[in-house]
Amino acid sequence: MAMDKIRVLHISKYYHPFSGGTELVARQCVRTLQESVHQEYEQAVFCFDHKGMKGPFAGERSEDSVDLVDGIRVVRCACEAKIASQSISFSYRRRLTAVFQQFNPDVVILHYPNPFATHYLMPLLKPKQKLMIFWHLDIVKQRILRKLFIGQNRCLLDRADCIIATSPNYIEGSQWLRQYREKCVVIPNCIDEKKLEDHLMKNSQAVDRVRQRYQEKILCLAVGRHVEYKGFRYLIEAAQYLDERFTIVMMGAGPLTEKLKQQAKELENHHDNQRRKSASVAGSESIERADSLPDIIFAGLVSDEELRNYLYACDIFCFPSITKNEAFGIALAEAMYCGKPAVTFTIEGSGVNYVSPGGVTGIECPNRDSRAYAAAMRLLADRPDLREQYGQAARKRVEELFLYRQFSRHIQELLQELTTT
Repeated sequence: MAMDKIRVLHISKYYHPFSGGTELVARQCVRTLQESVHQEYEQAVFCFDHKGMKGPFAGERSEDSVDLVDGIRVVRCACEAKIASQSISFSYRRRLTAVFQQFNPDVVILHYPNPFATHYLMPLLKPKQKLMIFWHLDIVKQRILRKLFIGQNRCLLDRADCIIATSPNYIEGSQWLRQYREKCVVIPNCIDEKKLEDHLMKNSQAVDRVRQRYQEKILCLAVGRHVEYKGFRYLIEAAQYLDERFTIVMMGAGPLTEKLKQQAKELENHHDNQRRKSASVAGSESIERADSLPDIIFAGLVSDEELRNYLYACDIFCFPSITKNEAFGIALAEAMYCGKPAVTFTIEGSGVNYVSPGGVTGIECPNRDSRAYAAAMRLLADRPDLREQYGQAARKRVEELFLYRQFSRHIQELLQELTTT
């Protein structure tokens, strides 16, 4: 006897080909239901149009559209503006109502935060329709927005049938999730290990070329958008306490790119001035700075292939995020799978320190303490045996907790439980 298909509507901020952490997880949720052998699912995705927002789409006109991604219908709403990082669409209400009427979902998976979508979603939900919230992070930075949506959050979480958190740390650290512990299920984000394995198999020579390029150096890699919560300015500050043995490669771009480049340049100029003063003034007070600074290379946006070359070639992975806006760290998990020790900051309530526990898979430093961060990098540079120890433990932790096959199994089991109760 054929099983009835369960209709699942995924509501994300944006969706592929937009590249972002939430969008990646939303696509993985779709993929895992496509692969289900125990239950058939009919799926649709509802989101804002990403054009004009970022990267190669910047400047393009945002518009309403419907297309297919991986064979799944994706309904996109034109984005007229952004206020406090929240996209605004004049067509959102009308088009979401139409999707509910035509598709009539059995389950809605809402990727949060997305208060604009939540506002229009809540009145449309019928009692029999299940609501699963994928809680990626709290609204932290936008203080006014956070206060405005206190009531909305309470109604949303009251209505939720289940809430997915990406780590136990985030449940305890979130002012919202810890009030709804009984509804929370921990399903960590995941990496696509097959892509990493295939890359190494096909591109080992390219990885070797990167290693040879920096063979006399301790290669430190940092990856991410150049925004405040990523903490790159503290990594640059840490460079003043390192020496010429190190090369720091920073991949990514963002609104703070030019400011970070200027910070690196000013650090270099200040260091040169201090050296000249120290050389000319007898008995000058010693300072905890190296004779020569490390190279800091801004690599910009790179291809996935180049990123993977560096993930496998680097000696230390630097992940200097400083706030709960960094709820998990996919790039961190990928580097760990490649066997790299990580240097992180302690972020209360974030999943970063769940992904990479200090003293197990890397070194955890007091938040925003650039001296301590540099000391951790120096220790790993001086101790190749410790790098190897942490790197092996990092790989093992990802294999046990953060692979796609585990994510897929957990999502399928949760959907099955949700739709049979």
